[in-house]
Amino acid sequence: MLFLNLKKYKDMRRGIFAVCLALLVCACGSKKSADAEMDKFVKNLMRKMTLEEKIGQLNLLSVGFDVTGPILSQGVEDKIEKGLVGGVFNTYTPDAVKKLQDIAITKSRLKIPLLFGYDVIHGHKTIFPIPLGLSASWDLDLINRTAKAAASEASADGLHWTFSPMVDISRDPRWGRVSEGSGEDPYLGSEVAKAMVRGYEQDGMSNPEAVMSCVKHFALYGASEAGRDYNTTDMSRQRMYNEYFPPYKAAVDAGASTVMTSFNEVDGIPATANKWLIDNMLRKEWGFQGFVVTDYTGIMEMVQHGMGNKTKVSELAINAGIDMDMVSEYFIDELPALAPSGKVKIEAIDAACRRILEAKYKLGLFTDPYRGASAERAAKQIMSAEKLSLSKEAAIKSMVLLKNDRQVLPLNAAKKIAFIGPLVKNQRDLIGNWSGAGSWKQAVSLWDALETSYGKGKFLYAKGCNLVDDEALRNKLNPHGGSIIPDSKTPQQLISEAVQTAQQSDVVVAVLGESFGMSGEAASRSGIGLLDNQKELLKALKKTGKPIVLVLMNGRPLVLQWENDNLDAILETWFAGTQAGPAIAEALFGAANPSGKVTMTFPRNVGQIPVYYNHKNTGRPFDATQKYTTKYLDVPNEPLYPFGYGLSYTTFKYSNVALTGQILTSNGAIEASVSVSNTGQYAGEEVVQFYIRDLAGSVTRPVKELKGFEKIMLNPGESKDVKFTITPEMLAFYNADLQLVSEPGEFHVFIGGSSATANKAEFTLK
Repeated sequence: MLFLNLKKYKDMRRGIFAVCLALLVCACGSKKSADAEMDKFVKNLMRKMTLEEKIGQLNLLSVGFDVTGPILSQGVEDKIEKGLVGGVFNTYTPDAVKKLQDIAITKSRLKIPLLFGYDVIHGHKTIFPIPLGLSASWDLDLINRTAKAAASEASADGLHWTFSPMVDISRDPRWGRVSEGSGEDPYLGSEVAKAMVRGYEQDGMSNPEAVMSCVKHFALYGASEAGRDYNTTDMSRQRMYNEYFPPYKAAVDAGASTVMTSFNEVDGIPATANKWLIDNMLRKEWGFQGFVVTDYTGIMEMVQHGMGNKTKVSELAINAGIDMDMVSEYFIDELPALAPSGKVKIEAIDAACRRILEAKYKLGLFTDPYRGASAERAAKQIMSAEKLSLSKEAAIKSMVLLKNDRQVLPLNAAKKIAFIGPLVKNQRDLIGNWSGAGSWKQAVSLWDALETSYGKGKFLYAKGCNLVDDEALRNKLNPHGGSIIPDSKTPQQLISEAVQTAQQSDVVVAVLGESFGMSGEAASRSGIGLLDNQKELLKALKKTGKPIVLVLMNGRPLVLQWENDNLDAILETWFAGTQAGPAIAEALFGAANPSGKVTMTFPRNVGQIPVYYNHKNTGRPFDATQKYTTKYLDVPNEPLYPFGYGLSYTTFKYSNVALTGQILTSNGAIEASVSVSNTGQYAGEEVVQFYIRDLAGSVTRPVKELKGFEKIMLNPGESKDVKFTITPEMLAFYNADLQLVSEPGEFHVFIGGSSATANKAEFTLK
């Protein structure tokens, strides 16, 4: 009987295998057939195209509601009619898109539809937390869902393409664009990149709710010197491969349709003219099949880099592998003469044109140039109840509890609570930088959320200070939408009112931080603490003796040494998006338990920068008892809040790391595990983090590297075993010859609640 059952089981397995194989063959055959149809269509179309029309497909112009650079394209409608435009960005809504698309498909000679792109960075009209905040959730499913929701809204609004995700690794919080990325770690950055690409592109461009993703900024932009935007970058190839390239490659492997080049140079050559980077690395080594677009006027700016005149930089860009010229229009001006001269091969222009036409084909634009966009669809998809709920969920899960002495948080609504600060009633800054088509007027302030939940008159309020007192800084921010209007009262009057209000309360909640324009593109800061006027407010409140909770709204890690030393609790909320107010209110009063962990190290002061957890050791590692070891004289070596750090209203206890063996063979695996227990009084989520250290290599190795994580929910008293599998592939790195190798030797494995964990075990790779 057992034999018969086993036989039936084997027969069943063979049947399942046969069906799966047939489906795989069918799918492969279907894909080959689709590729052949696309190839035939594009070849036939290109045979009809003039050289100028082919070059026109490489031209991306800025038209419409929003300009992200110094130049606005001129004479667009005439150029579209002549077939000299391949795509448009900064135009959205079904009506606006239809107007331009109608010109392309009715008046141009070959009726080739336009691509429509836009900066959908952390939501289209429903705004989610800034990407740095989203990454602090360590919740890949959540991040994927926010990208999917953004794609749904954007596609309904007539868009085909988003310039996201930004996957630049950065270790310098002075750089404003850290707000757009996922922090300092290549592993976490890679996982987030994949989640976002798959969220935007979903199951492929045949899905009308998908949009093409654009991985940026290729490459190394996050390593700009001094944290200054658009600045020079220089590093070794080994560091590129091991630390900075992984998120770009992960995004490409996940199916990203497009890649955007960065403003910086790589090996002394601007990325937009770097053939090694674009052709060799991206296309040949990584197998990227999509098209490459420059950043805003990237080709034009190479003249200032010192790469030559307009003609020369156009030649360099097309020969390096650039497919689409964003805004500068150098390609349509220069390539018609460069091609006949032989300095640019016709094949290079044809290849670029083909890649763009293939993208349009995959989007289905040759069948439906409007891709189903309509006012009705937009009304149904945009800011739906489901998306607003997701915005709130994302905001809650992105928050990081940095400090909570004496269990000041969560707040007790029965007590007298004073909410003080210029951001308590603020809407303008809640959606942060790069909020695209989002309207700050739709954002719910913390004060409105409190009044909705607890009624008017329940809590005390005082403004306390202006968001920005520095007139010179206001004058830099306001022309770009800052809307910072100083109060009619003097700074001292505002502080006096705040102190009087605080004295009437049991607990003070100070809501402070940055204006949205103080982070993001062109928003680098040499000092990254709270502004002086906000600091003065906090010092005055401290003198009242009341417990003080600091709620932060900002786009980067801040220097918070004084705040950490003097305040009772600190809640980092980033720029939390459309539903920021309700999310913060729930976190403050305990309806939600903060579970975020920082993905970028918070320094004690700017003198520590760059500071990051996965640094290399020195020959004289830190030793407080010895003079001649690496250290600062004036501050501790350690950062204020290390990578992966974040508290909860509950507490978690970790068992010692257990390994299933101490020897890892070349084709084997070891399981590392811990038991995590909730030893507090609240249900809460914990991000269990798994790090490895390679103790000796042919090149020096970091002191720790994140290799995995799992976010778990535990009720009070509940425990859970969390396991990670260690394989030789996990230990691989690029050696001095840029070969990916796993070298035999001794390793440490760490599992804990942050990168600072000392909970370790040891194994050997044979």
